[in-house]
Amino acid sequence: MAKKIVTFGEIMLRLAPPGLERFLQTPQFVATFGGGEANVAVSVANFGLDAVYVTVLPENPIADAAVAELRRFGVDTSRIVRGKGRLGIYYLEGGANQRASKVVYDRAGSAIALAKPGDIDWDATFAGAGWFHVTGITPAISATAAALSLEAVRKARELGLTVSCDLNYRKNLWKYGKTAAEVMSELVRYVDIAIANEEDVQMALGIQADVDVHAGKLDRDVYQNLTEKVLDAYPDMQAIAVTLRESHSASHNGWAACLNDRKEFLVSRSYDITHIVDRVGGGDSFAGGLIYGLLSLPTHAAALEFAVAASCLKHSVPGDFNRFTVDEVNALVKGGGSGRVQR
Repeated sequence: MAKKIVTFGEIMLRLAPPGLERFLQTPQFVATFGGGEANVAVSVANFGLDAVYVTVLPENPIADAAVAELRRFGVDTSRIVRGKGRLGIYYLEGGANQRASKVVYDRAGSAIALAKPGDIDWDATFAGAGWFHVTGITPAISATAAALSLEAVRKARELGLTVSCDLNYRKNLWKYGKTAAEVMSELVRYVDIAIANEEDVQMALGIQADVDVHAGKLDRDVYQNLTEKVLDAYPDMQAIAVTLRESHSASHNGWAACLNDRKEFLVSRSYDITHIVDRVGGGDSFAGGLIYGLLSLPTHAAALEFAVAASCLKHSVPGDFNRFTVDEVNALVKGGGSGRVQR
């Protein structure tokens, strides 16, 4: 039996106008839940692996609904801690064509922001686990959340778990006095598998690359150099995957990824996504696909292709969560991306 995959972070209430409307164009919001690490837990659970999601939530019916939603996907929520604070909220205005998507955070004073080292029993949480996934979002929320994240990765490394981290730089969150690079460069010392885009590497690790994130064109040699710089800076890291998004507009992106595992530099096939439904959670679905692939598929190249295909499919459904099975992802990997009706 495969060992459990534990993810840790903040789940929030997501409020989005219906369709592609602007905020309060009509006085309605569609309420769902989302958050980077919860999204990864849902992905790996959908792929048939045992997923455990850990966070700190308040005692109220909205938090209870978030837990119930995770359980609906088969995610183990038994290690969630209840504490003081509130449930964070984020508002999402989905972009279209030349209008960019907008996110407004309302998460100050959330239960996870108030959480501190010692609040989670990591020995009990990691019992029977083989993989631990975190992101650069939780350490950005507060100094105590950063300390709790560092405690978690240290304990996971001590217990022999594989640690993955999606660097996920969020400039609007780093407000408590430390820079992302100060905090993340310490945390990443305990990471086996890093996941990032080019901005994450530059802002979260302070490693510069000759990449124009707005150019819309991607240069293989530049990304190989970038991944080598990260691996040189972190000798204990086994591999780094970098997602490659060519943004033609909010509705039209090219999507691919590369992986450097110190033995070879791999580049996936590229998908031309012309009518994006919702790109939020796209990176998390890549992370979930990569974790599944590295654990279940015979080669790192196969794992990378699976992760990119899973993420490509996520762009076709609203909400944070990736709602696809292994068979559906494999169908796309094998070339079934025509969109023909399946009867």
